Amino acid sequence: MKTDLKRRLLLKGSVATSTIGIAIGAGLLSPTTVLAAWPKEAFAAKDIPGALNALLGADNAEESDAIKIKAPDIAENGAVVPVTVSTTLTGAESIAIIAANNPVPLIANFDLKEGAEGFVSSRIKMGKSGDVIAVVKADGKLYKAAKEVKVTIGGCGG
Repeated sequence: MKTDLKRRLLLKGSVATSTIGIAIGAGLLSPTTVLAAWPKEAFAAKDIPGALNALLGADNAEESDAIKIKAPDIAENGAVVPVTVSTTLTGAESIAIIAANNPVPLIANFDLKEGAEGFVSSRIKMGKSGDVIAVVKADGKLYKAAKEVKVTIGGCGG
C-alpha cells in the first residue's frame, strides 16, 4: 500500500514536469509572457531625474513634511539598510525609494491600491553614504523627502 502511494506521487510529479517541459519547448511559456511588465528603463537609469521620468513621467517633486523616512543615521553594513517610508498624503498612488549615491539610484517602487495606507518598509543596499529619498505620487503630483544615511561599509562592493 505504501509503495503504491509513492509510485502514484512519482507518476504525478513526472507528468507535471513533462507537461511544463513540453509547454516551454513549444514556446507557450516564455519569460516575456510569464513575467509581469516592469519599468526596466527606470531601474537602469544612472541618475535620479532619468529614473523618475522613466518611472513616473516627471521629476519635479516638491518637498513635503507629510512624508516620513525612518532609517538609521549610521548604517554599519550598507548591504542591509532598513528603511521605512510613511505618508499622510491623501490619495497616495505610489512610493519610490531612491539611494542618491548608488550607481543605479532607484531602489524600489511600490504601487498602492486605492484606500491603501501610505506605508512601506524594506531593506535596501547602499554603496556609500548619501541621501535616501522617498518620492510619493499622490493625486497626480510628486512629493519627496530625504534623510541622510552614513554608511561605514558599502553594500555595493565598495
